Amino acid sequence: MSEPLDRDSWLAALRQSVPEISPADAFSRQAQGALLIDVREDNERAAGLPAGALGISRGFLELRIEDHEPDRARPILTLCASGRRSLLAAETLQRMGYRDVASVAGGFQRWSSEGFPIATGNLDADAVERYARQLRLPQIGEAGQLKLGNASVVLLGAGGLGAPAALYLAAAGVGRLTLVDDDRVERSNLHRQVIHADARVGMAKTESARMTLAALNPRIQIELRNERLQADNVERLLVGHDLVIDGADNFPARYLLSAATRRLNMPMVYGAVERFTGQVSVFDSRKPESPCYRCLFPEPPAAEDAPNCSEAGVLGVLPGIVGLLQATEALKLILDLGEPLTGRLLTFDALGMRFRETRLPRDPACPGCGPNAVFNGYDDIVQWCTATG
Repeated sequence: MSEPLDRDSWLAALRQSVPEISPADAFSRQAQGALLIDVREDNERAAGLPAGALGISRGFLELRIEDHEPDRARPILTLCASGRRSLLAAETLQRMGYRDVASVAGGFQRWSSEGFPIATGNLDADAVERYARQLRLPQIGEAGQLKLGNASVVLLGAGGLGAPAALYLAAAGVGRLTLVDDDRVERSNLHRQVIHADARVGMAKTESARMTLAALNPRIQIELRNERLQADNVERLLVGHDLVIDGADNFPARYLLSAATRRLNMPMVYGAVERFTGQVSVFDSRKPESPCYRCLFPEPPAAEDAPNCSEAGVLGVLPGIVGLLQATEALKLILDLGEPLTGRLLTFDALGMRFRETRLPRDPACPGCGPNAVFNGYDDIVQWCTATG
């Protein structure tokens, strides 16, 4: 039986099978098309990494490399802090079939000391640790996290739908959340509006929500608008944001939102709940094929046909599910990921535990977005809703 190798002997053996090159050679080969991979941990790369390098932590290399470079023939260079982990990473890539792999001797320490270009990390150590699991998704990474940090979302309502949506948007690192609500916390809210607490009964919902969100993620900016959305303030409340989460509990507010988001050319993430069922969709006026809210509801239903939660009741978890779906759609829109619910209406039945998707095409005769649609002002919308609702 052969004697087990000690660490130094093991590294020496690796150097027999893995070529080591200097930072100067690595810089030259990178300029010729080689892929340089920094295999240090996310928090190590927060202070900077070689310019043009791809950051993949050593522990995730096997899982993620094919997403970034499926071509086994492309030259790949690995780099760590001092040159040891990069040897292990290079050997792993060799075993996976990558044919032209080398390790950068001396690692990032030597790279930086010899004056080769460094890209300063845009995320600090706190952000790297806080969003670590999200950063590991190849579809997000640092660039996506920076998009989230620069994004601005307005949430109409800090209640049943706004509460879960705000919590998860804050946790994901959306940089600016504006909460619009003129209501106060009531004890009857607490079974579904989980952003509030019993000790805050009587407090403004926006302030109660701010306290919870700030405790969850002190990095983000939270703005409060303690007012009811109306004809004279709807554009002022929405302007300057990337999208709006619709957590309204009345039809006039939704019709105002629909008109304002079309005029401001911003997406509206719609959600609604009643008893045991909920609905979610995305109305995105930036896309010519997208329907608007009035394609779904050309006119407000009669009050007896659409009671609100205080009248009809609602299963406490239902707004949580729908609000999380709205948050998911908001993140997809910000990151430009996947397929948003534009042109589709998703209905959830909690009792049957079933989702149903219905195609929702744009209505050419829609009074809100059709070619013959006429906008006579927001006051006209409120008066129309009052007369028909």
